[in-house]
Amino acid sequence: MISNETARAPFDPAVLFKAVFLAAVAVCVLVPLLATLLGGFKSLGELRVNPFGLPDHWEWQNYADILFSGRYWQLLRNSLIISTLTVTLTLIVASMAAFTFAHVRFYGSSMLLSYLTLGLLFPAATAVLPLFIRVRDLGLLDTYFGVALPQVAFSLAMSVLLLRRFFKDIPYELLEAALVDGCSYIKFFRYVTLPLSRPILATVGTITFVNSWNAYLLPLVMLNTDALYPWPLGIMVYQGEYSSEWNLILAFITLTILPTIILFLLAQKHIVAGLTSGAVKG
Repeated sequence: MISNETARAPFDPAVLFKAVFLAAVAVCVLVPLLATLLGGFKSLGELRVNPFGLPDHWEWQNYADILFSGRYWQLLRNSLIISTLTVTLTLIVASMAAFTFAHVRFYGSSMLLSYLTLGLLFPAATAVLPLFIRVRDLGLLDTYFGVALPQVAFSLAMSVLLLRRFFKDIPYELLEAALVDGCSYIKFFRYVTLPLSRPILATVGTITFVNSWNAYLLPLVMLNTDALYPWPLGIMVYQGEYSSEWNLILAFITLTILPTIILFLLAQKHIVAGLTSGAVKG
């Protein structure tokens, strides 16, 4: 018979450290979200006295006033249109480019990939002036495409790198067999590569959507009409009107970040699968 001392697993400090670290990260993420959510249910006086605790009296009217106002749904619609355009164009262009870099051998492919990767080094703020001039010359100022197209350009580098890594993990023998059977590169990309790449497509799509949803600088520069404002610009206007009523501002913020939270919850399984694909070889 094995004694309790022998059967007991040895204590691993690394496991405890990981648990404490993850708990601390979870607290840092959840506390601001919960404080924002609960703050929207409080009156202004209670928010100043009790900013983090549960409300003594739940002010449901704060959220109801926003939900039944036309401005909130207008901002939501604008953000959704811009983000959907950005995600759709990014996935189409990045997936085709990544497939080319992964499976099509041509002269200068490594140089082109390195040149594309350089885009990761330049933030959007450094290119605001030339972007504004180019968008103005194309007649796209104060339009959805005037915001979406620059966002697509800045999303391509990371998207191509993630998709290319996944596409290279698809066995090359599949492509060779398909070419022998008369299948073209386009058909292989459409009927084999894309169906097998749903996890990484969901990952890239979600990251691109969240970045576009939260973008502030490009819409600020490219849009002049209030009716086209996405929610980051709309909340700036809203805060200007209700600068002293932070309970309403917190309720507005909660409702505008809710779609991205729901998207992450729905796509988390695909995101994990996409980010961990190719990490283990066997």
